[in-house]
Amino acid sequence: MALADHVRAPVQARRRAVVKTACYRLVMVVVSVTVAYLVVGDVTDAVSIGLVTNLVKTATYYGYERLWDRIAWGV
Repeated sequence: MALADHVRAPVQARRRAVVKTACYRLVMVVVSVTVAYLVVGDVTDAVSIGLVTNLVKTATYYGYERLWDRIAWGV
């Protein structure tokens, strides 16, 4: 059996995955900035930390979601 036989079509549309990712990351930016502020005590540093870490996490999460959407195991 070929490897392609084990790969199924995505369950959700790419656009839905992008919207889910953006909404989740927005919530996580608020959480990250709040935690960073409590640790460093400076609003500017906290916003910088929150934004940079969440840009990286957004790209990682999107790729992770797309990968798992193609795996039929457990579905």
